[in-house]
Amino acid sequence: MTIINSKIDTLAVHAGNPGDSVTGAVTTPIYTSSVYRQQSPGGEKAFEYGRVSNPTRSSYEQAVAELEGAKKGYAFSSGVAAINAVLDILGVDSHIIATDALYGGTYRLFEEVKKYSSGLQATYANLSDLDNLEESLRENTKMVWVETPSNPLLRVVDLKGLSQFCSKHGLILVVDNTFATPYNLKPISFGADIVIHSASKYISGHSDVISGVVVVKDNDELIKRLDLIHLAGGAVSSPFDSFLATRGLRTLALRVRQHNHNALTLAKWLEKHELVKKVYYPGLESSPDYQLAKEQMKGFGGVLSLELKGSDNLAKAFLAELELFAITVSAGGVESLSSIPALMSHSSIPKEVRLEQGLSDGLIRLSIGIEDVEDLKSDIEQALIKATAREDNINEDIEYNQAV
Repeated sequence: MTIINSKIDTLAVHAGNPGDSVTGAVTTPIYTSSVYRQQSPGGEKAFEYGRVSNPTRSSYEQAVAELEGAKKGYAFSSGVAAINAVLDILGVDSHIIATDALYGGTYRLFEEVKKYSSGLQATYANLSDLDNLEESLRENTKMVWVETPSNPLLRVVDLKGLSQFCSKHGLILVVDNTFATPYNLKPISFGADIVIHSASKYISGHSDVISGVVVVKDNDELIKRLDLIHLAGGAVSSPFDSFLATRGLRTLALRVRQHNHNALTLAKWLEKHELVKKVYYPGLESSPDYQLAKEQMKGFGGVLSLELKGSDNLAKAFLAELELFAITVSAGGVESLSSIPALMSHSSIPKEVRLEQGLSDGLIRLSIGIEDVEDLKSDIEQALIKATAREDNINEDIEYNQAV
């Protein structure tokens, strides 16, 4: 059998790993060299300059591409750098259709950077209803951009339907697969053209890497364009970050299974809790996307969001009382994390836009780690009880991490 045809557990361990032909090392070493010796001026070379290519980074790129069923991968210095590179595919004054309530950093890049540097126009729509695509289409529309599940409302979109629409209209379908991971979902198998990951999350999995990855299906035109953008843009993943991300990737299947289990267990429990108003998680039968998620995904992911019965201050008090959930941005590490998106990861989105998209000031996002689920449940329970008792006394001006 070949590695590429292996199941995801095997592929995660072996993908992109040629080892070391000189020493026999079974893992790809960290190659820190910035330049590589050439046999002759201008001659054939596998590696030349660290920004152009690096053996450690190449192994990382190949591994993610193989996991996603893609033709080629590109590793960047951050998830936002990866998003920026994909947007650079577009010409000046292009229009894109994007899912609403998406990551605040993506929204900021669209609206505060690309809008002015390249005339990018973005329409945000609830793409759970494919009829909204037709209504958003313009003559200069070039791309459809989705997160599935979305951050932080965990909405799931019909990738097959989106792919058919994009094929019909000659549009590029980009899927941010950060929250699902290739363990739960492979968007290219549903027709996506490009898949993006903030590899700082589940791909690396240990909250110790800043990196992003773009993988592309078998499309020579897109590959040629991204080859140039990756080379000329220069925002590449360092050898050390590439090594750490690849090492984390080897346990992706093990970790994501536990993330899936813990998040689903907690979501079902929280949905019935007397102090909880609403839980957002695609694995709940009450989710409007439950049937689609069951058909499209292997598991439902490790992030859930919730709203409590009470004021926005109750959400702040709850986070302050949690002991196992650090208050911070990001998600996807082995440890559990907590945040209020309106104050943190999504604070760059204007309040009126957030509220229109359903992202309330009191929404809480929990990144569920791989700890014992009963310990997490106990921590949440004690925090809810204590928060309810101190809700009226919490400082309304409490400061959280700024948008990142």
